[in-house]
Amino acid sequence: MTEQSSPFGDISVETFLQEYWQKKPLLIRNAFPDMEAPVGADELAGLACEEDVEARLVIQGPEDDQWELKHGPFNEDTFAALPEDNWTLLVQAVDHWVPEANDIVEQFRFIPNWRYDDLMVSFASQGGGVGPHYDNYDVFLIQTQGKRRWEVGGFFDQNSPRRPDMPVMIIPDWEAENTWVLEPGDMLYIPPQVGHNGVSESDDCMTYSVGFRAPSHAEILRSFTDFVGEKLTSESRYTDPDLKLQDNPGQIEAESLQQVRDIFNQYLNDDAQLSKWLGEFVTDPKYPDLDQAPEDEISLEQLQETLADGDLLLSRNEGSRFSFFQLPENQVRLFVDGESFLCEGATCSLATSLCQNPNIVINQGDWSDEALNILVQLLNQGSVYCE
Repeated sequence: MTEQSSPFGDISVETFLQEYWQKKPLLIRNAFPDMEAPVGADELAGLACEEDVEARLVIQGPEDDQWELKHGPFNEDTFAALPEDNWTLLVQAVDHWVPEANDIVEQFRFIPNWRYDDLMVSFASQGGGVGPHYDNYDVFLIQTQGKRRWEVGGFFDQNSPRRPDMPVMIIPDWEAENTWVLEPGDMLYIPPQVGHNGVSESDDCMTYSVGFRAPSHAEILRSFTDFVGEKLTSESRYTDPDLKLQDNPGQIEAESLQQVRDIFNQYLNDDAQLSKWLGEFVTDPKYPDLDQAPEDEISLEQLQETLADGDLLLSRNEGSRFSFFQLPENQVRLFVDGESFLCEGATCSLATSLCQNPNIVINQGDWSDEALNILVQLLNQGSVYCE
């Protein structure tokens, strides 16, 4: 296994995964001592005004403890009308729009690609925050500017009390078990369902949140049954050729239950089908309706002509998701943005390289036409691009 550098100071990545991941919070002082934030307050506000960018404003009324939630896109008048204190701007998926922000995400590649969600950036005025709450995902909170006080404590779930009259989740009667003030370079890890409340202690507080998603059981089951169901014909049905006479026709017999269980197992035990579904499911884009394709498509011949002129630096689209599954007989199935590509022989190294590295160098002699055809498809769907 390749040794992984650690953003956790004296704590190794292996120790973090064993002792902290999805178990308990961890504070690391000066985790990123020399980090230069790729997005400032003005640029963040500019992103929040874009049509395709997911942005929110959370405003707290400190006198009456009321909360207001606004969704973007915003405009200059929105920001001009904000109070002096007690508000927070949050912008999702900043790494999709600012390529330099992806350097921060790369620090966390010890977690599988498919678990990564996005990089959210927040800017808060004095006293700004989103209230005490919990999330159903793992998050690394990196302070890049100003100060934020984090109150952390307790595990919560859907049955925990919350204020029903609020547009955002607010845990009532909040009591913290630990309180830390983060300064630039500090990082705090929060596991799923751990309560936390971040409050700005400066008028220029900026926090980068590296979030990791976890599909719900409901999402997994719905997606898999849809995937399987779309491929079945109406002739695939429940059968009972060994039906026996029973005392009460209203009773559902244990044999019927087993027959239904066998139907489920028939599809669950098909590793090829299950792995294909899983790869396509977990690499589906965060924003599937966002068109990433370039204006002009490229053909295999055009790509070959470009490579004849020299090496080509290929980069993954910052908003794309790449994973692969190792198959028997020297085969790999590559998954990119919900699409799958079967790779054989030397083409397998292309698939694994794309998943491991944000940038790879392509030259004419290294890859077969099969590999280049996959690259043509990825270029034309906007999942990779040329520098």
